[in-house]
Amino acid sequence: MSEQKLAAEVRAEFGKGFARRARMAGKIPAVIYGHGAEPIHITLPAKATTLAVRTANALLSLDINGESHLALVKDIQRNPIKQIIEHIDLLTVRQGEKVTVDVAVHVSGETAPGTVHNLELTVVSLEAEATHLPTAVEVDIEGRTAGEHIHASDLVLPKGSVLLTDAEALVVNISEAIEAEGEGEEAAAAGEAAPAEAAAE
Repeated sequence: MSEQKLAAEVRAEFGKGFARRARMAGKIPAVIYGHGAEPIHITLPAKATTLAVRTANALLSLDINGESHLALVKDIQRNPIKQIIEHIDLLTVRQGEKVTVDVAVHVSGETAPGTVHNLELTVVSLEAEATHLPTAVEVDIEGRTAGEHIHASDLVLPKGSVLLTDAEALVVNISEAIEAEGEGEEAAAAGEAAPAEAAAE
């Protein structure tokens, strides 16, 4: 994943009042920490930052007073009603450094006719290089038949990634679609019986 370049400004003000003024000026308050260094309180351009962090595990290249800082997004605080970003926590990283991230599981393909798949695990934990973080892990279920199970150990991981989730954890379960059809038939039968019961009354 390529890094997103943003220009950051160091800030000396804090609190809700400053945060409100910053957002009105098109900026997002943030803090960058890690490697035992003192936290750096900054503001980021709201529009460019909002676009940059749409990708999971976004890697940001920040220009802070002429110095370049690589940072991972660790936490985003959003307004619960407007859903605008109110604050971002960033973790400073170095080239080649290994970090732990949660990566979404994406399913592709179609199972065999008459079967359905259940995604039992939506994310897996991986260790990967901070500058080469995967955005998702793909699971191909094409042609899979009822009774098949895909565990975490079966996942094809992006190059350089190491699985941290329990290898035996169930990710995808393939089963027959009979139960859903049976429920539909029962519902239809119940619908037909209701008018007959009403007529009898």
